[in-house]
Amino acid sequence: MKDLSYGDERKLIFRFAVPMLLGNVFQQLYNVVDSVVVGRYIGKAALAAVGTSAPIIFLLVSFIIGLTMGFTIVVSQYFGAKQIDKVQKAINTLYIFMFFTSLIVTVGGIMLSKTIFLLIDLSPEIIPDAMIFLNIFLLGLIFLFGYNGTSAILRGLGDSKTPLYFLIGSVVLNILLDILFVPILHFGIWSVAVATVFSEAVAFTAQIIYLNRYHKVVKFSFRGLQFDRDIFIKSIRIGIPTGLQQTFVAAGMVALYWVVNQFGVDANAAYSAAGRIDSFAAMPAMSFSVALSTFVGQNLGANRPDRVKTGLRATLMMTSIISISISLITVLFGRYLMRMFTTDPVVIRMGGDYLMIIGSTYLLFSTMFVINGLLRGAGDTLVSMFISLFSLWVIRIPVAYFLSKNTSLGVLGIWWSIPIGWFSGMVLYYWYYRLGKWKTRAVVKYPRN
Repeated sequence: MKDLSYGDERKLIFRFAVPMLLGNVFQQLYNVVDSVVVGRYIGKAALAAVGTSAPIIFLLVSFIIGLTMGFTIVVSQYFGAKQIDKVQKAINTLYIFMFFTSLIVTVGGIMLSKTIFLLIDLSPEIIPDAMIFLNIFLLGLIFLFGYNGTSAILRGLGDSKTPLYFLIGSVVLNILLDILFVPILHFGIWSVAVATVFSEAVAFTAQIIYLNRYHKVVKFSFRGLQFDRDIFIKSIRIGIPTGLQQTFVAAGMVALYWVVNQFGVDANAAYSAAGRIDSFAAMPAMSFSVALSTFVGQNLGANRPDRVKTGLRATLMMTSIISISISLITVLFGRYLMRMFTTDPVVIRMGGDYLMIIGSTYLLFSTMFVINGLLRGAGDTLVSMFISLFSLWVIRIPVAYFLSKNTSLGVLGIWWSIPIGWFSGMVLYYWYYRLGKWKTRAVVKYPRN
């Protein structure tokens, strides 16, 4: 556990963010290995099936993951205020909530999987593989929720290292199983999903065993779990806007796949593969954003709002340097990176164009995401939700459809819509941050001077 309410802001945020960044890199690494193994050894249709399943999975779990952020913020603010009894109650309440919601999402997702693929006009040749991959993944959702929920709690307590260790173990196991199942044993796409589920189950089980033995605050026991209604309401109040935001973002990703699918299997495979690389590039901004959220939550909980602006400036400086460096790598070597996934020249060209356009604009994304992280940490998630929905559904999706269908750009119009949406979101987040209303949203209240 780490108290972030005192000490050098830049060093604290950097040291807190780096383990999460490494964890996210490993998380994306096994997603990339999935795609490389599938694309190289099974084919581009299977690559498209795995890639299309990713936003569907995100759509099905995004609302719950967003609600979890509400619990994380409550935990961080109670911990900053040194109210440890309430920290434990929030943890117990989250575990109960995650258990039942994972069951609901699993059943609902399996029942709706084919309907969703049909709604986005997925090519008939891809649907069978996509359904196999998605349904097996959903059967292991309870392990994914359990692991992510525990990791979120630890981050709220200022511990970003422990989740990293278990994630690395899970990723290594997943990669080894992918290589065993497909290139060596020549199993189909189902084995890739089984490898993922099994790795998540091992990680969650090991995580719980470790925490029950060694952690001072986080304990897991079915007998000891108690549901706290007041903390649940507070957490849900904060988490619902984030959950809705995540859901509509996920739906936007699915909608974007619908636009991409109008251009055939090659465009889908290119978008899926390039998206894996793009995920790596987005990791630093996302990790530092989460770090800033915890930093803001603890400092507002400790009645130290003066440190928040300093933390924001430090985070923006660090993410800007990283984003510019990543942009140079992506723009210069995008097509070479695409060759990891496929040897198809059309797919490589389309994916290279995507990385050229998106890669040159990562600074917009990182700035937008960091400011959003500050608002989440303050508990001001409602306005953040509306801004996110506006930049996605009013700007990005309509622009993608218009440019791809009504101009000579074609699929390039879809690629250009993404940074256009980022720019609109960045401007609106900065405008709202300057208004300063986020300062009044903290869960732990102190008398105003």
